[in-house]
Amino acid sequence: MDSFPSWFSFPAFVLQTILGETHEEEDEILPRKDYESLDYDRCINDPYLEILESMDNKKAQRYEAMKWVLVFAIGVCTGLVGLFVDFFVRLFTQLKFQVVQSSVEECTEKGCLALSLLELLGFNLTFVFLASLLVLIQPVAAGSGIPEIKCYLNGVKVPGVVRLRTVVCKATGVLFSVAGGLFVGKEGPMIHSGAVVGAGLPQFQSISLRKIQFNFPYFCSDRDKRDFVSAGAAAGVAAAFGAPIGGTLFSLEEGSSFWNQGLTWKVLFCSMAATFTLNFFRSGIQFGSWGSFQLPGLLNFGEFKCSESDKKCHLWTAVDLGFFILMGIVGGLLGATFNCLNKRLAKYRMRNVHPKPKLVRVLESLLVSLTTTVMVFVASMVLGECRQIPSSRHGGNDTLSLQDISEDVNSSIKTFFCPNETYNDMATLFFNPQESAILQLFHQDGTFSPVTLSLFFLLYFLLSCWTYGISVPSGLFVPSLLCGAAFGRLVANLLKSYIGLDHIYSGTFALIGAAAFLGGVVRMTISLTVILIESTNEITYGLPIMITLMVAKWTGDFFNKGIYDIHVNLRGVPLLEWETGMEMDKLQASDIMEPNLTYVYPHTRIQSLVSILRTTVHHAFPVVTENRGNEREFMKGNQLISNNIKFKKSSILTRAGEQRKRSQSMKSYPSSELRNMCDEHIATEEPPEKEDLLQQMLERRYTPYPNLYPDQSPSEEWTMEERFRPLTFHGLILRSQLVTLLDRGVCYSESQSSASQPRLSHAEMLEDYPCYPDIHDLDLTLLNPRMIVDVTPYMNPSPFTVSPNTHVSQVFNLFRTMGLRHLPVVNAVGEVVGIITRHNLTHEFLQARLRQHYQTI
Repeated sequence: MDSFPSWFSFPAFVLQTILGETHEEEDEILPRKDYESLDYDRCINDPYLEILESMDNKKAQRYEAMKWVLVFAIGVCTGLVGLFVDFFVRLFTQLKFQVVQSSVEECTEKGCLALSLLELLGFNLTFVFLASLLVLIQPVAAGSGIPEIKCYLNGVKVPGVVRLRTVVCKATGVLFSVAGGLFVGKEGPMIHSGAVVGAGLPQFQSISLRKIQFNFPYFCSDRDKRDFVSAGAAAGVAAAFGAPIGGTLFSLEEGSSFWNQGLTWKVLFCSMAATFTLNFFRSGIQFGSWGSFQLPGLLNFGEFKCSESDKKCHLWTAVDLGFFILMGIVGGLLGATFNCLNKRLAKYRMRNVHPKPKLVRVLESLLVSLTTTVMVFVASMVLGECRQIPSSRHGGNDTLSLQDISEDVNSSIKTFFCPNETYNDMATLFFNPQESAILQLFHQDGTFSPVTLSLFFLLYFLLSCWTYGISVPSGLFVPSLLCGAAFGRLVANLLKSYIGLDHIYSGTFALIGAAAFLGGVVRMTISLTVILIESTNEITYGLPIMITLMVAKWTGDFFNKGIYDIHVNLRGVPLLEWETGMEMDKLQASDIMEPNLTYVYPHTRIQSLVSILRTTVHHAFPVVTENRGNEREFMKGNQLISNNIKFKKSSILTRAGEQRKRSQSMKSYPSSELRNMCDEHIATEEPPEKEDLLQQMLERRYTPYPNLYPDQSPSEEWTMEERFRPLTFHGLILRSQLVTLLDRGVCYSESQSSASQPRLSHAEMLEDYPCYPDIHDLDLTLLNPRMIVDVTPYMNPSPFTVSPNTHVSQVFNLFRTMGLRHLPVVNAVGEVVGIITRHNLTHEFLQARLRQHYQTI
């Protein structure tokens, strides 16, 4: 707050106190360590190099062509999911409103409105109950799914977030949620659904359908999966709003850690496929005009244009920008308040609802549905004003304009509880689909009183805040747009009534209000600007929308985070921000790394590997050899033999070259390296001396330091000297790789050469992706625990590493932009001294280490 003038400090402090966003409250929930990270870095081991050697230009072109075909299929399938949701939402909503409307019209005269309310409750409670049951089947299907997809693209694996069962429960549940009258939208879940399609379709397999397996050994890596999930999420945005460019920018802005030009084209192509697939089928089904492409997305804002009779009307002028900025400030404050209230509700649910039986979550959803239905019905009956029905603005034109496509706003007005030739303005907003209510606020002139707009905004604000977070699939885009549109329309009415600005266009203010409130809630800028521009089909709105969103984001960020970031933090997900603060450069890699390492040797016994895997939860292990200072080394020509790795001296070695030579040297050694060294050097010029030295080295096998074939894995009983001994770093091996080697019996006996060890191909190593077997589930009875596993062909010999003196900002940028999972810290002499993971780079961890740094100073 020091950067703000003093006149703003006190009101801001008061608002912060009201919103309750203190630093102590932010620190209550720390990132959990049970979330598994994704690994976007390629493991360039021997099986991978064999694939590269066998791949010519034609194979590479076919591989790239498969990617384009798959992203097109992802777009088409996402569009079809959107078509399924939209079709049944319209079907159930029309059925409900037709029954309730006829009942209200009949009971208004007979005085049986309680029966109409019971009919409405019957529909809504039934639909919401079905939506809650689907969430009980797959809990991760609750909410919009955008926080989970944001975490996935950031590099965090949220369990079950991209499973087939999730998309089935999500798509089916959201249509019941929307049809049940809850203040939720179907656009947010479309993003999640598209991401699930992107994750599952390229692999042609599903955990939920284990019996259906296709031999398609391509794209079985976190890196490829992440690219397809990015394309699917963008396709979901494109299908929801008819905004393919906005979808591409959404995938870039909200989640992806790194980006490239090839991925941009694929994501845009996927978004276009989703948009036009949905457009094609919706236009044909609703209007019988196949191939006309008249409905680009699930949500259309219609055409913004002034009345031909008002020659002085303009969509917006330069003078209006001042009002837009003020609306952005108010929208940011309202969004911050919304997020604060929703955060408190979420914490309450975490403490009092989630620990209880699952039936309690269903009851909460039914309670929200009951309250919402009753308040909507009573507000329409008691608080609504009866106003004169406006004349239709459309004459005998038979062509389909955008307003005709959006069901013609004049045809959606409701006459509930009003005499003839009048309509109920409150019921017109409540007893219509949310998309129709948005069109009413955008395009209907003089139909809503300021009192109605104020009450509608207040009720919608509170009820949508209460609803977001219950155990049903729910989106937040449309409720925020509708709430903000009511706010903007209220501002336009007040400017016309009290300031005398008769020539302003009310639809523009409604649009800017919608952008201000939505921006204040979700804190998106670039992608949301483009989405709104594409939805309005009016490029002239680019500048006011962009300014409004920027002001709303800056205002809201002063008090708290966006709604999606808040829910990510509440789940304890270790999400990495775009960059660290400047003060973090006071820390170095040695300050944040984990020095207590669990490691393996290039050749290790099965019993040692099993012990390591069963007693630790680490997902990667450094492959090391000991660098004992008390052990003599000897030279012969240009060969240096030390421990169990042979290196060739060279004047200049790059990091990659050194790692390659190390890997080649390790591959060239047989099983019992020391014994083979004996055989190799018996024929040298000084056999007695060498034989004596090697015999001494072999006799050290029972010293406290683990040898070439350790009988004991690194354990908690080791002393500090044993635990932190110098270790020469040679590569990184993943837990999944070790489990696969053990599962397939890749080992050799001590009496044999390592060349006798079975070799696995790249496809065999990835056959169980993404669900590798657990070490506790393996049947190892057929394996001799004294057998030895040579891990060198399967480890990554050249992972990214950093020096202990590297500043935290450089470590953070390398880790995030390259999508790493583990980052070894290696000193100047090639010894691994620690390892850095995602949890070492979270904001909370860095803050704690910075406080320790200040205390030591």
